[in-house]
Formats: sequence, C-alpha cells, structure tokens
Amino acid sequence: MSVDVLVIGAGPAGAASAALLARAGHDVLVADRAAFPRDKPCSEYLSPEAVRVLDRLGVLNALEGAGAQPLDGSIVYGPGGARLHGLFGEARPAPFRRTGLSVSRRVLDAVLVCAARSAGAAVLERTRFEDLVYDGGAVAGAVVRGPRGRRVIRARLVIGADGLRSGVAGRLGARSRGGLRRVALVAHVGGVPGLARSAEMHVGPRGYVGINPLGDDVANVALVVPASAAGAARGRADAFFFEALQGFPGVRGRVDPRKVVRAVLATGPFAARSRRVTADGALLVGDAAEFFDPFTGEGICTALRGAELVAAHAGAALAEPGIPTQRRLAAYRRARVRTFSGKWAVERLIGYGMLWPRLFDHAVGRIGRRPAMAHTLIGITGDFVPARAALNPLFLARLVL
Repeated sequence: MSVDVLVIGAGPAGAASAALLARAGHDVLVADRAAFPRDKPCSEYLSPEAVRVLDRLGVLNALEGAGAQPLDGSIVYGPGGARLHGLFGEARPAPFRRTGLSVSRRVLDAVLVCAARSAGAAVLERTRFEDLVYDGGAVAGAVVRGPRGRRVIRARLVIGADGLRSGVAGRLGARSRGGLRRVALVAHVGGVPGLARSAEMHVGPRGYVGINPLGDDVANVALVVPASAAGAARGRADAFFFEALQGFPGVRGRVDPRKVVRAVLATGPFAARSRRVTADGALLVGDAAEFFDPFTGEGICTALRGAELVAAHAGAALAEPGIPTQRRLAAYRRARVRTFSGKWAVERLIGYGMLWPRLFDHAVGRIGRRPAMAHTLIGITGDFVPARAALNPLFLARLVL
C-alpha cells in the first residue's frame, strides 16, 4: 500500500495534520494503536487560541454540542498561600473570544478523528507502529501491525504524532530528557466543591495539582509530582493519588475518592525533546517533537498549532515530486522555532521557578496584586499574548521587587 502521507498517531496533532493535508488534496492514512473514543491522561484545558484553531478546523460547534465547557481563565495558588487570577477576556491583545474550553479527550480526540475522516483521510484504529521503512537512506514508510496483521505502508512523508513516548522519534534519533522529570496522575472526580469557570492550579513544595471543571459536576483532577516520588504509586496509583492530594491545603478535603468517575491514569516523565524534528521523508509534531511540563495546560494548543505548521510547510514540500528532503522541510523547523520559542522560555521560567517555593510564592503574590499582570501572564500561557510581554526587564522586575 502506498500513500502521500502516513501519520502515526491520531491524537490532536496527528488528526488535525491529517485533516488539513487531506483537505489540501493529499492521500493521507492515519494509524493509531487506540480505538476511538478513548480516554487519555491530560489536563483537558484549552485556551482561546486553541479554540481559534478548532474553529478554523471546523469542529468547534461539534465540541460545544458534545458538552465542552467555557473557561474564563486560571487561578494559581502559591506554596505559601499567595494567589493570582488571570482572565482571558481581560488580557491584551484581546483573544479570539473571551473564554477557552474544557473538554475531555474522549470527546476531543473522537471529534478530530471524525474530521480527518470527513476530509478524506483513512484512519486505521488498533494499529501500532513497529518500525520505519527506508529507501536510499530516506524514510519511505512504516511497518504497522493491526487486526489484519503486519503491514508495510509506503509513504512520501511519515509524520510522527505518536506522543510523549514516540516510536517514530525514537527511530529518527536521540530523544533528550530535561532536568524536570515529572509525572502526572489524572482522574475525573464528581462533586468537587468551590469550582467556578476558571481552572485552578495549586503549587506545593514538591509538585502541583490542577483542577479543571468539565461540566455535569465532574472535574479533571491532575496531580503532578517528581518521577522519583511517583515510584510510591506503583501498584497503588489510586491510593497514592488521594493521599498526595491531602498535602495541598487548597485541595485537601475537596476531592472525594468515593466520587471517582474515571479512574486514575498516569503519564510522563515529561521534559522530553527530540533532537531531530525532521529527516528525509519524515517529521515530528506535537508531543513527539517536544513536551516540557503540563503546568500551562497548553499541550493541546501546541499540537493544533503544530498541525497547522505541518499543513503549511510540509504541504509545500509535498508539492514537489519525490520524498521531501530535510532541506525542503527546513521551513517547518524554522516555523516551529518562530512560533514556539517564546512559549518554551516562559514554560521553563515557570517550571524551574517552582523549585524555589518561597520565590515562586512571592512572584505569585506580586502578580496577584496587579490584575493586569495576572491577565497578561494567563494570556501568554494561553498563546495569544506574545511572550515578550513577560520576557522583559520591567515585568520580571515586578515579580521580585
């Protein structure tokens, strides 16, 4: 079997890439080991910029019809009790709309897979990636295994969109791990009191908890801790999860283990980066390319924006005959740096800042007393305010002085 594009992974990055490339007239095949709809450990939080991309993809109405909930912004609680509340609608420049969305991955991924199919892409479920196929040193397809057995699929371009533990990325070259090896345990829990229309982030000395309202009195509750601490969860993830939540004053007593709607799922370690984002005949998108830490909640937005970059730049490379070379895919690499470099810097500033709890709490308090700064920070983490609004001497000085 031969296609123009083979996408490995049908999460947001893969399904959106497939839909956009199929709409452009390319013959696209997607393979994923899961069957959809499926559950996925994730913050399930989307900023207004992610909503903008979903609208461009034509799936926003379907998501809202399936129960996606509006989000006004985020509340961050520091380790010492400091608090800031950033609202999307108060940030400048103004976002696509004043609210983001909270939506389960079970709904989001299924809607995006449906969009890929509607665009003309073929989707193979329960089909896992095994290896890349090469022709003259260039990637020329992949070996997959599904319900019909082992298959070789030839393709001019293979897109690795298979997430944090990407098999495609592993075949293309070394994958580096950063110093912050954190893991997340995520559950859906009913009856969490005190929730409004903003996500909550509770930072402690050795991790943080995110609580995101999903609607129908159900919340996404995510515990993120160092990988070294998560070893204690082996074989008892649920017990570890609820015990650890008690260590966060703003969470203690609010999450009832008797009201679990979806059991605890784990993911990580984070801070993974692929040193080769492109190769002759292949590229990486979404978490397969890079994922630092889920604190900002913007992994889905990065995946969707990455898919748009794939459609623009890989689509142009495919317009020429033959397998797209690294040279022809260089525009995609450059576009990723232009689009995400500011975001990467802010993510690392926040992620490493949590290692100094007193300093982090002080900064949260300083921002919390200046609402305009809080709205700006939430807009930056939400990808619609330029990172330079915080990465400048005046803003940074106000964090500590």
